[in-house]
This record gives sequence, structure tokens and C-alpha cells, in this order.
Amino acid sequence: MTPQRRRVRAKGGRAPMINNRITAMLGVQYPIVQAPMGWIARAQLASAVSNAGGLGIIETSSGQLDEVRGEIKKMRELTDKPFGVNIAQAFVRDPDIVSFVVDQGVKFVTTSAGDPNKYCSALKEAGLTVFHVVPSLAAALKAIEAGVDGLVVEGGEGGGFKNSRDVATMVLLPLVCSKVKVPVIAAGGMVDGRTMAAAFALGAEGIQMGTRMVSAAESPVHQNWKDAILGAKETDTVFLNRFGPGPALRALRTEKTTVMEKDPPEGGAMGEFRNALALYFGGDMEASIALSGQVAGRIDAVRPVAEIIAETVAEFHETCADLGARYGKA
Repeated sequence: MTPQRRRVRAKGGRAPMINNRITAMLGVQYPIVQAPMGWIARAQLASAVSNAGGLGIIETSSGQLDEVRGEIKKMRELTDKPFGVNIAQAFVRDPDIVSFVVDQGVKFVTTSAGDPNKYCSALKEAGLTVFHVVPSLAAALKAIEAGVDGLVVEGGEGGGFKNSRDVATMVLLPLVCSKVKVPVIAAGGMVDGRTMAAAFALGAEGIQMGTRMVSAAESPVHQNWKDAILGAKETDTVFLNRFGPGPALRALRTEKTTVMEKDPPEGGAMGEFRNALALYFGGDMEASIALSGQVAGRIDAVRPVAEIIAETVAEFHETCADLGARYGKA
């Protein structure tokens, strides 16, 4: 196995807790957050993340709030660890979404895909900690003005819904961190301990994993999707819908998305999600769009969440120590 593909084993069980503002605010052992993917970020996956010391997130972007309520109840049966909920504002169908989230008794929420002013005050008045997902410096500063407790700074190489003017994490993350004082979680390109160490070097205090969690053993998606991630090269994603209507998005390259990349469907890409469940859980990779980040090219095995998180933390510590030994000054 090459150095780039090596697996770092945690020694003696779990690694020590990482103490910083993110772990203090979230009440978790490690500042590793699971991305809130629609239909995917439910109890089966999220509880595995929380039980492994990270923070599982339950989605609401599917709009199926009765099912989401049941998933939150199931979370409490599967874990006694902290977890959070995401509000993807562009997909909110229930005008009482804040009341819905507050009523679930969670203490942490991420908001995304919309104006941070819309829900931040009401959520904070209810006692929740609020992080907003941002794709640009302007969006980050707007979220700070809205009063958020922290930011998820998401680079354009990440999977899912994106700003049409995408900026890579390597550029966006240090820029935002140099302008704000709140704690930052890095998203986009986060897949292991080395990328976590790089994110921390650029100013982050936590990371969010999306594609790595989609491919995890506990992820509920069909094996065909996981196999497509394992077989993908770093060049095997496409950036769709750059010129709208609706949000841009990054997805795995398939026959469908290859055509859509050059010839977008009339009305934009969002209509393709009417058949999402046929892909997500039925395994028909041409039925819809398989959202994925460029890190698909670095994932070569389906792994249990506990192993992913343990090895990420172990490699993070190893990488930091190695850099210090090679480049640190006495």
C-alpha cells in the first residue's frame, strides 16, 4: 500500500479527546461532523458517527418531517451521545420548521442553502447552538452579522449543492478564518487525518465529512452507489447547473450527468431528483444524480464509521507530530 493509501491504526482504543471550541460547544470527543445529506443522514448513519465520538446530523432536506421525527426518536434509542439537525432552507416546506427542530430537543443545528437571518435568531432564542454553512467570504460575514455561533466553510470540491461560483477549500478556508473569530468547521475535501490536519493548519477547528460517510458501512445507500465511489478517480465528478436555475451541484460522473454537464436539462438539474430514491436505495445509478465530492477519488474501501473516525484522529495526531518533528523549532 502506498503512503497515500496507508491506514493508520488507533493504538490502545480510542484516541484522547481533542479539546477545542468545537468539541466544547458540541459536547463531542472529536470535532468530526457528518454532513446532512438528504434521505441519507438518518439514524442508522448518524448514530454510528455520534457513538464513535463525532457528531451525527439528521437531515430535514427530504421534507419528510414525520419520518425525520421518527429518525430522531430512533437516534435516542441508538445513542446517548450528542447529535444535531440540519435545516436546508431552500428545501423547507414547513413554515414551522424552527418549532419542529426545537420540539425535538436537540441542542445543535446547522442551517444552509439560504439567508442566515431567516432562522438564526429564533433558534438561538430557543437555546440552540447555530452554525451556518457558507461558500464564500461574503456569506460568512453575513452569517456573523446574523449572530451565528460558528461556521461550516464549504469548498467547491465537496459534493452536493454548491455556490455557482465555487471556491476551493484551500483558498476559501484560510480567507474566512482570517476574517472571523467564531469557530470554523471545514467541509469539502475532508476524508482522513491528513486533510483534517491541513484544515486545522488553515484555521479550522473541526471538519465535516460527506462523501466519506456516504461510502461507510452504515450508510443506507445502495451498494451500487458505494461501488461507484470506490471506483471513481479524482476527476470523476461533474459540476452541474452552474448557470441555474436553482443551485449548482457536484455529483459523480455517470452517463446521465456527463450529458447534463454539457447540455443541461430545460428547467435545470433539480427535476432529476424526482427519481432520487431509485438511485439512493434502488441502485439505478442513471435514475437520478449521485451527489459526491472529489474525494471519491481517494476512497478505496467501505469501512465502518468507527474505523473511519478512529483512523482519522490517529492520522491527524501522527501528521501533526510528524510536521512538528520535521519543521518545528525548539
